[in-house]
Amino acid sequence: MVVLNELKNRGVEDILIISVDNLKGFSEAIAACYPQAEIQKCIVHQIRNSVRYVNYKDLRKVTADLRRPVRRPV
Repeated sequence: MVVLNELKNRGVEDILIISVDNLKGFSEAIAACYPQAEIQKCIVHQIRNSVRYVNYKDLRKVTADLRRPVRRPV
């Protein structure tokens, strides 16, 4: 909350989108200072938290799929 208030005091009037690591209480602090900000959980943190629930024997297969490059249509 201190950091967000400091940003506001330095002239940041609005935040459109903010990516967070879902630290406890951080989303509430953002909503209090910047109520119209769109809060998104960081994809890296989402993946890291999801991998915890993968069975150890399947972990290599899952993480290998995550490393594959995305092919974009031409």
